[in-house]
Amino acid sequence: MAVTVDVLEAASRRFNLGLELNHDVTGHESLRRHGATVTPALLAKVKVSDGLMLGPAATYDFKDESKGEINPSKFFRKELDLYANIRPARTYPGLMNKVGDFDLVVVRENTEGFYADRNIASGSSEMLITPDVVVSLRRITRECCERIARSAFELAMTRRRHVSIVHKANVLKIGDGMFIDICHQVAKAFPEVQVDDFIVDAMMAHVVRAPNRFDVIVTTNMFGDILSDLTAELSGSIGLGGSLNAGHGHAMGQAAHGSAPDIAGQNIANPFSLILSASQLLAWYGHRKALPSFSSASQAIERACEDAVKARDATRDVGGRLGTAETGKAIVQRLLVQ
Repeated sequence: MAVTVDVLEAASRRFNLGLELNHDVTGHESLRRHGATVTPALLAKVKVSDGLMLGPAATYDFKDESKGEINPSKFFRKELDLYANIRPARTYPGLMNKVGDFDLVVVRENTEGFYADRNIASGSSEMLITPDVVVSLRRITRECCERIARSAFELAMTRRRHVSIVHKANVLKIGDGMFIDICHQVAKAFPEVQVDDFIVDAMMAHVVRAPNRFDVIVTTNMFGDILSDLTAELSGSIGLGGSLNAGHGHAMGQAAHGSAPDIAGQNIANPFSLILSASQLLAWYGHRKALPSFSSASQAIERACEDAVKARDATRDVGGRLGTAETGKAIVQRLLVQ
């Protein structure tokens, strides 16, 4: 996050964005200070802000919400209704990959599906019926299907005008059947966009064999979670996978990967995913407010990241030779001279 803050401040100076960055804590640090991983005061602060950057934080550690152990990522997605998780995956010049060049985006529904902590109003939709029987419920709604489909088609209109619908309607006939039907209905409003659909297990093979076939992929929550990690890794590293959680009035940039407390403080963590997520957040705000300078800043950050990877001014996990802080300085330097 420290490196991402440096990049945002550099972008603000370079493009005269006037960013005001307000810092706070979530997760274990907030639990120690306030007795909860996320507080109402923090939510109130976020709601009056133009955007949120959430650093990588533990999620599996937090199991009992009655003790203040709330998953911060889930909390903000649910409280701010961040229904669209936009996860680009692309290859970078100079970084080896085994599948050839590609540039695609997974558009993942973010608020329902098989996620037991976000598809009912209270409690969990995963239930221990007996010591030997667990039932997990999935919620699929027309509203959520329609809005994630529309997000995908609107995005496709800014790219190569191709949407691939991913589902399991051959088995989940009602839920995924409704999802795929609604996606095709929304497609009628975008006649310029090519549409196809794939069963999710077959799709996993297709993106490994020929990811360059795809442009925008739209799917339900859990399928999108898995597929976006796969496509990010195919690009060279999940550490290059940016991620934006967007709703009608709020958005949150968040690295596609989780936290790595075992390497904390060693100056070896890869900052690219969070930086690219911040770039997406700037682009989202620029589009929403019709401010071209924010879009320009986003594009400049992406170019700086690409140039840094190509020059091996990056962390070792993506073929570089620098530490975390030094990688950030290399990106900032490129950003300021563009």
